[in-house]
Amino acid sequence: MFAEVLVAVAIGGLILFLVRRSPTQVLKTEDGWWGAGEPPGGGEDVTIRPFRVATSDEELEDLYRRMDQTRPVPSLEDSQFNYGFNSRSLEKVVSYWRHDFDWRRQVDKLNRYPHFKTSIEGIDVHYLHVKPEKVPEGSAAIPLVMVHGWPGSFYEFYGLIPLLTEPEDPQDLVFEVVCPSIPGYGFSEAPHKKGFDSICAARIFHKLMKRLGFQKFYAHGGDWGWLVTTNMAQLAPGIVKGLHVNFAPPSKPGLRVALSVMLGRRFPKMFGFTDTDVQRLFPCTEKLVVESIKESGYMHIQATKPDTVGRGLNDSPVGLAAYILESFHDY
Repeated sequence: MFAEVLVAVAIGGLILFLVRRSPTQVLKTEDGWWGAGEPPGGGEDVTIRPFRVATSDEELEDLYRRMDQTRPVPSLEDSQFNYGFNSRSLEKVVSYWRHDFDWRRQVDKLNRYPHFKTSIEGIDVHYLHVKPEKVPEGSAAIPLVMVHGWPGSFYEFYGLIPLLTEPEDPQDLVFEVVCPSIPGYGFSEAPHKKGFDSICAARIFHKLMKRLGFQKFYAHGGDWGWLVTTNMAQLAPGIVKGLHVNFAPPSKPGLRVALSVMLGRRFPKMFGFTDTDVQRLFPCTEKLVVESIKESGYMHIQATKPDTVGRGLNDSPVGLAAYILESFHDY
C-alpha cells in the first residue's frame, strides 16, 4: 500500500511540474490567397453584399429526377448498421425528402435571418449577422461569433439565435451574433489552393469580425468549429475575450493523457475520473482503438482521398445522404 501511495505522489508531482512549465501557446500566421489564379493588383474588394438563399422549379425538378433514378441496393440480411447505413432506413429518409419535405418552406426558414457575403483572401465568405432589436438602456450588445462543424452548417444555431438576441428577461445579456460558414461549407466559397487548414479559417474569421467593426468579441465553436475558434483565441488572445466550446478532443495527447490511460483504472481519483469515466475508458484498447477504427471509415476517406468520395457523391443526392447519415450514426 505504501509503495502505491509513493508512486501516486511521484506521478502527481510530475504532472504538476509539466502543467506549470507548459508555456502559453500563441499561434503565428501569415496572410494567404485562396482564390483562383494570382491575387489581383489594386487590393481586395472589401464590399459586404447582402445574400439570399434561393431555389427554382428547375433545381427541384432536377433533384427529384435524380432521386427517382436512384437504384436501391439492399443491405445484407440482419446486417443492421454494421456495414454502413442500412438501405431500408435510407429508403424511408429519401421517400420523406422526395414526397413530404417542403423545400420551399425550408428556403424561407433559412432566410429568416440576414445573410451576407464578402471576399476575404480571394474567396467569398458567407455569414449571418443578427443584431438585437432591443438593447437595455445603458448597455451594449455583446459581439459573439459562432462557428459550426461537419457535417453541419450555420443552420445549427437557428434555435439559439433568438435566445441570444431576444432574451425574455430584460436583465439578461443581449448578444449580436455572427455565424460564418467555414470556407468550403454551405454558401462559402471553397479554397482553390492546397494548404487551407483551421488556422487559415481562424485568420479569415478574424478579418471578417474586424471588417464588421468588432475590435473584441466572444467565440463559440462545436465539432470543427471548436478548433477554428480555439485557433482564433490562440492567434489573438487579447481580441477573443472569451471562448466556449462543446467539443474539444485532445489534439496532441501528452504525458498526462498517457499516464491517465495507463494508471487511470487503478488511480481514478488522481486524474479526476468518475466511475462513469472508468467504465467508458477501460479497457482502453477496446474502447479507444478498436471502436474508433470500426466507426471512423468515413473520416479515413476524407483524410486521405477526399476528391474521390466527393466526385463519387456529387451527382447522387441519395449517396450523399447515406454518407452524411452514416457519419452521424458513427457518432
